[in-house]
Amino acid sequence: MSVHRSGTARVRRLTAAGTLLAAFSLLLTLPSAAATAPARGSAHMGMGVVQHDGRGGTPAGGNAAVAQTEGVDVAGYQGSVAWSTLWSGGVRWAYAKATEGTYYTNPSFAQQYNGSYNVGMIRGAYHFATPDTTSGAAQANYFVDHGGGWSRDGRTLPGTLDIEWNPYGAACYGKTASAMVSWIADFLNTYKARTGRDAVIYTATSWWTDCTGNYGGFAANNPLWIARYASDPGTLPAGWGFYTMWQYTSSGPTVGDHDKFNGALDRVQALANG
Repeated sequence: MSVHRSGTARVRRLTAAGTLLAAFSLLLTLPSAAATAPARGSAHMGMGVVQHDGRGGTPAGGNAAVAQTEGVDVAGYQGSVAWSTLWSGGVRWAYAKATEGTYYTNPSFAQQYNGSYNVGMIRGAYHFATPDTTSGAAQANYFVDHGGGWSRDGRTLPGTLDIEWNPYGAACYGKTASAMVSWIADFLNTYKARTGRDAVIYTATSWWTDCTGNYGGFAANNPLWIARYASDPGTLPAGWGFYTMWQYTSSGPTVGDHDKFNGALDRVQALANG
């Protein structure tokens, strides 16, 4: 009887071991977290906003929008953009992604950057920052060398630093708040040295608070482009008493990302003129 029980227990142990081995083998065949991250270069303005801050409402229309000028921002994933349709819909300014890190240039940049200009819009270029790959100076130089420059033609806006959640890994790119502030300063100082203009900073208040410690030292010189998909822009990062631009939705007509410039068209022109 004891021999039978011993054999039964041995069978049960072997069965349990086999089940565990099969489960472990299945885990090995599942895609890793890294494999589910987007491809390098595919990042764009606001891609983390809904995930981190959510979405709720849109700005009021009518008289409340009189002093706001409609704009859009586009990136490579949108391909060729119907600029004439956007112009007919009241869009008067646009930004196109030019670069990311020091490893990516937007293959649709020429159509987007020049196409918006050709229909009459005031246009600019933006850079998606990856502070974990190369220095701020290196990325500013790469940006200027690949479409992010500025010219005093009255129709070109200063370049924008898109600094937000890391879609490829840790939200703050593995940097402390002080290291992040230093990286941003490195980019901004280099961009100004190359172009003579202070770059615009695009960010979300929650990211800025978490990843820079809500640093307020850039507000005096660098216009703020705030990201918030809601009926109002909400609390702004430290130092800025007002926003210059506001990305208020990623589900607008023609292209998803729509923006408000905090002023009439002559204020957009003033920013372009420097």
